[in-house]
Amino acid sequence: MKNITLFISLLFCISGITAQNRWKILDKEESGYAAGGIMWTVGNNDIHTDHIEMSGKHISVILTYGTDPNGLLVSKKLLVFPMLRTIPNDTHASLMHTFADDARPVIKINKRVIQEKASSFYLKGIWESTSDIGFNSVLRRELTPSVDKPHAVEKFTITNNGKDAITVDIEDMQKTSRTHQENGVYGAYEIKAETHNSGVFKVQSGKSVSFSVVYSGRRTSSAAFTNIDIDKEIAQRKEFTDLIFKNIQFNCPDKTLNKMFDFAKIRSMESIYETKAGLVHGPGGSRYYAAIWANDQAEYANPFFAYTGYDTAIESVLTSWKWFAKYMNPQYKPIPSSIIAEGDSYWNGAGDRGDQAMIAYGAARSALALGDREKAKEVWPLIEWCLEYCKRKINKNGVVASDSDELENRFPSGDANLCTSSLYYDALVSACYLGRDLGIPQKQLKEYKTLAEQLHKNINSFFGADVQGFDTYRYYEGNDILRSWICIPLTVDIFERANGTVDALFSPLLWTKDGLLTITGDKTFWDRSTLYGLRGAFAAGAKERALPYLTDYSKRRLLGDHVPYAVEAWPEGNQRHLSAESALYCRVVTEGIFGFRPTGLNSFSITPQLPNDWEYMQLKNIIAFDKKSIDIDVNKVQDRIKTDIYINGKLVKSIKGKSGQKIDIEL
Repeated sequence: MKNITLFISLLFCISGITAQNRWKILDKEESGYAAGGIMWTVGNNDIHTDHIEMSGKHISVILTYGTDPNGLLVSKKLLVFPMLRTIPNDTHASLMHTFADDARPVIKINKRVIQEKASSFYLKGIWESTSDIGFNSVLRRELTPSVDKPHAVEKFTITNNGKDAITVDIEDMQKTSRTHQENGVYGAYEIKAETHNSGVFKVQSGKSVSFSVVYSGRRTSSAAFTNIDIDKEIAQRKEFTDLIFKNIQFNCPDKTLNKMFDFAKIRSMESIYETKAGLVHGPGGSRYYAAIWANDQAEYANPFFAYTGYDTAIESVLTSWKWFAKYMNPQYKPIPSSIIAEGDSYWNGAGDRGDQAMIAYGAARSALALGDREKAKEVWPLIEWCLEYCKRKINKNGVVASDSDELENRFPSGDANLCTSSLYYDALVSACYLGRDLGIPQKQLKEYKTLAEQLHKNINSFFGADVQGFDTYRYYEGNDILRSWICIPLTVDIFERANGTVDALFSPLLWTKDGLLTITGDKTFWDRSTLYGLRGAFAAGAKERALPYLTDYSKRRLLGDHVPYAVEAWPEGNQRHLSAESALYCRVVTEGIFGFRPTGLNSFSITPQLPNDWEYMQLKNIIAFDKKSIDIDVNKVQDRIKTDIYINGKLVKSIKGKSGQKIDIEL
C-alpha cells in the first residue's frame, strides 16, 4: 500500500495541482496601484466575491467584496470593536456591526445616480478598488482600519477622464446605530458611518474630487470623533505596511513565496489590540479578540514575534506571559486555555488541552530569541511551573496525559496525544538552553535534560507505529488512521520516523489541494497543521518533496480565490483569516527552510535546506538576541552551499558545506 500511495502522490504532484490564479503580483506600478501588492483585473462575466480581515489596535474590519452577477461592485463591512465589550463579557463579546452597500453616500454625476462596475482590486495592507462609473469617469476606493483609533476610513476619488466637465453631487450621509446601555460592559455604544467632504463639485477634464466615509464606534459617554485626517490615516497604514515589509525579509528565486511571506507578516502583526491590561495579539475572525490562547499566541505567534524587531508584537509577547502567569498555583491546577475579556476572565471549556506544554514551548523559545536576560528572568518561573505541571502528568507509558488537544475534542485525541508530548519535549530542550544562561542550578537542568532524553525515546516507542502502511506515528493509543499532527515530532527535531512521516503527509490519504486533511477520510482541513507539516518536512531535509506543495499552497492562498493570507479551517469558520496562522507560515521559512533555532540568549543554530533548483536564499534583518540585526545569505557553489552570517552588517561566519548541515553561531 505504501508504494501505491507514494506513486499516486507523485502523479498528483507532477500532473499539476496549482489552481488558476485570479490575482497577480505587481513588480512595478500598474493601473495606479503601487508595486509590491497584488491585483485582480476583473474580466468579462467575472463574478466572484471574497472576504479579507484587516486590523488596527482598536478595530478589525472584515470586508466582503467582489462583483455581483451584473458586474457591479460588492462591498460589505463587518466592523469589530474589541474594547467595546458586550454582555455577557465572554470570548465573543466584542461589539460588532455590519455596514452593507447602502452605507455609501448616494453619488450623482450630472444629476444621475452612478453605478460602480468593478474593473480591478488591489491589496497591500489596504484594500483598493477601481470601478467604471460612466460619464468617462472612474471611482477609486481605498479602505483601511485606523492604526491606533477605533475607526476605519474609506476614501473615494472620482476622476474625470472625459473631455467635458462633470458635476459630482455627493450625499451628506450619516447612519448611526446605538446599543442599549444594559447590554454593554461600559454602557451604551454608538456605531456610525458618515460622509466627510460631501457637496456639489464641478470637476474639469483630467481632474479629480475626493470624499470619504468614516466608520467608527465609541462609548456614548466619550467624546465624538472630530477632525479626522483621512489622508493621514491612510498614510499611517501604509507606513505600517512598509515597516512590516522591511522587518525580517525573505528572498528566494520564487517571488510568490517572497510575497506570501511579506503578506503573512502583515496579518500576523496587525492583529494586536490595545486592551486596558496591555497590548495583546488576537486571532480575529469575528470571534477572538482582546484575549489570548495557549496555542495561537504562546505556541504559534510568540516565537516568531521574538525575532521580528516589531516593538508592538514584542510587547504583546510580554503581556501574554503576564496574563498566563497570573494563573500559576501551588496545587498545579492547569492554567486556562484562554485568558479573555481584556484579561478579566478565562475560558477552559475543553479542559487541559496540553496548554502547559504549549506555554512552556512558546515562552522558552521566545525568551531565548529576545535575548534579554531580565525579561527571561521574569518569564522563567512560568516556564518552570509549566514544565513541572507536565512532569506530573506523565503517565505509565512515559508520555504526557491531557484532556484534549488544541482542536478541543472536534476529533479524538485519547488520554495522551503526540502533540502535547512533543511540545513538552521541545520546551525541556529550550529550558536547558535558557537555564544555562540564567544560572539555574545544574541539578535542575540535568533533570530537564534527562526528562527530555527519556521523553524522546518514549515518543518513538509509544506513539511510533505502522499506520495505514506508513512507518510513522499514531496520534494517540488506539488511533489506526493517519492524522495531520503526525508532523509535530519533525518540528522539534525528532527524525527517527521522518521518511515514513513525510511519505504519509504527502500521500493522497492526507494531502489535498487545500493542504492536509485533519484525518484520513474526512473533508476537514486546518491550515495550522498544513503549515506545521510543511515546516516539519523541510526541517527533516525533505526539501525536494516539500517545495512543490509549499509553492502550490502559497499560490492558492496569495493569488487564488480566497486571498491573501493563511486561513483557519474549512468547513468550520468559512476559512477565516485568523492571524496566528500567518505567523506559522513565516515559521515554515525561518524554522523549516533555514532551520533557525535559538540555543541561548546570545546564540543560535541554523540548518539551511537550499532546494536544488534555487541558486540562493536570504533571511535579512532578523532582530534578535538583544536587538542584534542578523542576515543569513545562502548561495549554491557547485555541488555545495556557502552560508554567510552577518551580525549588525559585519560578516561573522562563512562556511561551505552541504544543504542540511547544521551551523552553530555564538554572538
